[in-house]
Amino acid sequence: MITRDELIAIGHYNKPHGVAGEISATVDVDFDVLRALSCLVCDIDGIYVPFFVNNCRPKSMDTVLLTIDGINSEHDAARLVNHEIYALKRDYRHESEESDADGYPLDYFIGFDLVDADGNPIGQIDDVDESTENAIFIVSDGDSSLMIPASDDLIVEFDLDKRVMVMDLPQGLLDLNN
Repeated sequence: MITRDELIAIGHYNKPHGVAGEISATVDVDFDVLRALSCLVCDIDGIYVPFFVNNCRPKSMDTVLLTIDGINSEHDAARLVNHEIYALKRDYRHESEESDADGYPLDYFIGFDLVDADGNPIGQIDDVDESTENAIFIVSDGDSSLMIPASDDLIVEFDLDKRVMVMDLPQGLLDLNN
């Protein structure tokens, strides 16, 4: 069973394109990255369901037309309209210039434990706020939420298997959150 923490949001379905089941989708990834994914995942009634793409063709800079296995009519495609599109984190490595942390998008690290350079636990990354010029990790330390700059300059290393990120934080940064 696929869980939310195994996924990364990459776009959303728009509307059916024609009557044969093709659907348009707006995606935040390069076309080549999209084509390399093993499947696309969608939340259907609270269950994350994988969909296998038979054909993918660009429509515009951020819109693609998808033919999905098992989606054979306009009615079938309409079931996906306005649903978020997810990729499996293990399949996805963002290759664009916008990516951080060695090519992984910042929301890839949601659910990782954050520790400082001395090995002291800081908390768990719960979210990423990218609404400002500088992205921020929202970290829960159990009692409160901390805001930590999501800067490559501060990230020392991360372990994908253990889901741990080590950051070298400036002295006093954690005190600013109090």
